[in-house]
Amino acid sequence: MTLPLSGPGGLGADADAALADITRVSRALGADPALVLHGGGNTSIKAVGRDITGDDVELVLVKGSGWDLGSIEPAGFAPLRRERLLRLLALDELSDSRMVNEVRQASLDASAPTASIEALLHAHLPARVVLHSHADAIVALTDQPDGVRHAADVLGDGVHVLPYVMPGFPLARAVADAPLHGVDALVLANHGLFTFADDPDDALQRHRELVARASASFGDPAWGDAGPGEERAGSPLELAALRRDVSRAAGRPLVVRQSPSSRAHRYARRSDLAAVTGRGTATPEHVIRTKRVPLLGRDVDAYASAYRAYVDAHRHRAPGDLEPIDPAPRVILDPELGLLTAGVSRAAADAVHDIALHTMDIVEAADRQGGYRSLDDPLTFDIEYWELEQARLRSGASGRPLDGEVALVTGAASGIGKATAAALLAQGASVVGVDLSPGVVDAFAGPAWRGVVGDVSDADVIDRAIAAAAREFGGLDILVVAAGIFPSAEPLSGFGDDVWERSLRVNTTAVARALRAAHPLLAVAPRGGRVVLVSTKNVAAPGPGAAAYSASKAAAAQLARVAALEWAADGIRVNQVEPDGVFDTAIWTPELLADRAARYGLTVEEYRTRNLLGVEVTSAVVAEAVLVFAGGLAATTGAHLSVDGGNDRVV
Repeated sequence: MTLPLSGPGGLGADADAALADITRVSRALGADPALVLHGGGNTSIKAVGRDITGDDVELVLVKGSGWDLGSIEPAGFAPLRRERLLRLLALDELSDSRMVNEVRQASLDASAPTASIEALLHAHLPARVVLHSHADAIVALTDQPDGVRHAADVLGDGVHVLPYVMPGFPLARAVADAPLHGVDALVLANHGLFTFADDPDDALQRHRELVARASASFGDPAWGDAGPGEERAGSPLELAALRRDVSRAAGRPLVVRQSPSSRAHRYARRSDLAAVTGRGTATPEHVIRTKRVPLLGRDVDAYASAYRAYVDAHRHRAPGDLEPIDPAPRVILDPELGLLTAGVSRAAADAVHDIALHTMDIVEAADRQGGYRSLDDPLTFDIEYWELEQARLRSGASGRPLDGEVALVTGAASGIGKATAAALLAQGASVVGVDLSPGVVDAFAGPAWRGVVGDVSDADVIDRAIAAAAREFGGLDILVVAAGIFPSAEPLSGFGDDVWERSLRVNTTAVARALRAAHPLLAVAPRGGRVVLVSTKNVAAPGPGAAAYSASKAAAAQLARVAALEWAADGIRVNQVEPDGVFDTAIWTPELLADRAARYGLTVEEYRTRNLLGVEVTSAVVAEAVLVFAGGLAATTGAHLSVDGGNDRVV
């Protein structure tokens, strides 16, 4: 008998039903940020599956690494042979890398995600469903000098509390050796809560019940509440300079987000901040995202030196050659600027931000009872430099070319501007888009996009866009000037002053203002600032009836050439792309296209491809050219790149 390769949806009726149950309950657990943050926590369910031979096999379906519980799908669970995991658990010792390898081999589906590091623990617990979270209230109970006893007293019967044990094989073995008779919940000091039951909803109800009991002991704080937003202090240039220093320490560009949280700002102004924040992370795993302590103030060099000293003092604890993590801070607390968080993307900075807010609540809650105490430096170092993290660093896995960088694009709601914004986002950049159309706000989804509505010729609009780039993402690396207008065709002898003045205002003055406003931030960009002006073929080869357009775009081209001359000493590269005949833009209305085609005695289709190559030039093609200058060519400035399919009047 031949069966299809096993996988989600093909494991048999029992396993498929179990997947539906664990997906539903996992999402309910992951929907509460006081329980689960940014990929944290893990869940599992046991079921009878079917392998490729048609034999029944006992499975434990475990959440895969990289999946978020709040949005997990059935495909996010790894179907593991439980019997194999239990045999692994009987070993005296097992390194993390060997354990991951063995667990992967236990999967019924080679294409399934890598299972959670806690897979062996899930396999050991006898109940059908296991739910694990890093609930703030539970962590606050155990992050105290006598946290194990205190948590047991507060949570009551049916809960076994273990002292801190390193996650992975050591923790699974500790749980395997623990007395679990009459127990339906485990608390792991400095780590979190496991509840288990045969019924998924019973496990979830028990989880919520214990978390509520723990929270009540602190007076039910609003865990992770940012409080009202407030106006953020500091100038865009101050923020960009701080990002430059953080990125330099990291050895790569990072996004730096300035929080609007009034609650975080108050925390940053605490007179005892150094003592409060010097006690470590709420859970050891947070250190991988946040480092053990934040930077207080703005002296990044001093922070980096202290971090290197910390690594040197503990490097003997790491097996083999140690690959140091970059010494840049990820959390910054400054009395004026408030809370700032750094990451390789806005999403990463957001995750650090949320962890920082929740940590503030955990620290203050624990201090109201026995006093907050996290793990000491050596144990924290063991997590930060554990074997699997070191393997990830040594793998040299590369991200996207523009990860950590910030771009501002004018005319971003349509045409070349929108295509360029899409290309920059796809390459990893965070992007601020400016456009007169309100549609710019929702032009793209996700944390890496911010839209600013307004006329690009208005200096206040450009200033708002620059401020958004600095406060939302930390600064500015790339300016793409794509906004422009093409007025109706009129002969030089007959066009009105309003056409001339409007063309100059949008096509020239707006460019000058954007360049002026962006320069200070571009001058401190971590990899050097880049400007790309979307110019036009008309600069070199104007056409009849386009005097206002051609002259205003030629003036803008001259501005870019002057900027290339003046700004080279600041490490800013200024280049131009010169498209022609890009017909999927707002400039080219059907009426204008028909009129132009008729002027040349061509059909519309012939006019679209009237270049030497006979190809149609689209906005996406122009965006590719913009990326040539925005992303690389470190030794090129003042260059002009034609994107027109070849034009005999220019060649």
